[in-house]
Amino acid sequence: MHATLPLMRQYGFPAVRRARLETLQVNLGYRCNQSCLHCHVNASPHRTEEMTRETITDVLAFLDVCGVKRLDLTGGAPELNPHFRALVMRARELGVQVVDRCNLTILEEPGQEGLAEFLAVQRVEIVASLPCYLEDNVDRQRGEGVFEKSVRAISRLNRLGYGVEGSGLSLNLVYNPQGPSLPPPQAQLEADYKQVLGARYGIRFNSLFTLANMPIQRFGSTLVSKRQFNAYMALLHGAHREANLATVMCRTLLSVDWRGFVYDCDFNQMLDLPMQLDGSARRHLSELIGRDLAGNPVAVRDHCFGCTAGQGSSCGGALHA
Repeated sequence: MHATLPLMRQYGFPAVRRARLETLQVNLGYRCNQSCLHCHVNASPHRTEEMTRETITDVLAFLDVCGVKRLDLTGGAPELNPHFRALVMRARELGVQVVDRCNLTILEEPGQEGLAEFLAVQRVEIVASLPCYLEDNVDRQRGEGVFEKSVRAISRLNRLGYGVEGSGLSLNLVYNPQGPSLPPPQAQLEADYKQVLGARYGIRFNSLFTLANMPIQRFGSTLVSKRQFNAYMALLHGAHREANLATVMCRTLLSVDWRGFVYDCDFNQMLDLPMQLDGSARRHLSELIGRDLAGNPVAVRDHCFGCTAGQGSSCGGALHA
């Protein structure tokens, strides 16, 4: 695996400061039932890292005291953490909106019986990766049979009300390019997804989020191996839009790794680039309970151009049309 952080100082990303905290994004572990080429987490079935019950208690204490009303759960496959359902239920009791970054195929894994129904009962928002509406492209990126399993999972979620107008159960899909290129315009691609998936498979969803692939972990290492890293970084830098700086996710989101340490975003977490606070090299979430982070500088490197390139992208998709 090639390290890419040392290569991230060529262009100098503009300074960014935090605004009011709105979302706590928590990585519950790196274990996943898939091994995707574009995965910036380097997740796989062989990873063993997972958040403990004690750290999850810190997460809930932070939510309770700090008043953050959006909990964004990610992985790996976050559902594989044995405390996933207990965390979701307790967060919902606190009045927190919960987002599950679901890979869809997890719904068919042994031990996950009743997962779809649980998510619906708890009214969890689902953000699901489906990198294309064509079967061959998805299976090439994520593994043979993944597209078929994903379509079955979406159909199941639709029957529970997800993606159905007026149900209040949100199902949003995520698109990633196949290689070192920028995503196409989000609105047009969403229309294409809805037309093809609806006509061919009778499935529905609310919105499509287009995300640029980050030049880190598995994808970044592949770029280095193929001697495409510098060209991709030049592409991201050349497409930078200053206006996107106002709405990048790191201004209102706090990222927490499986050990409980905090970062400005999920991508910084994967680069082991911790939040800088009072000169400390690393801070645990338990140390930040009750603390106002507004105005704190964000740790930036050149990979941040992936969030401001073109339309820009973040965990919630394109920033500007």
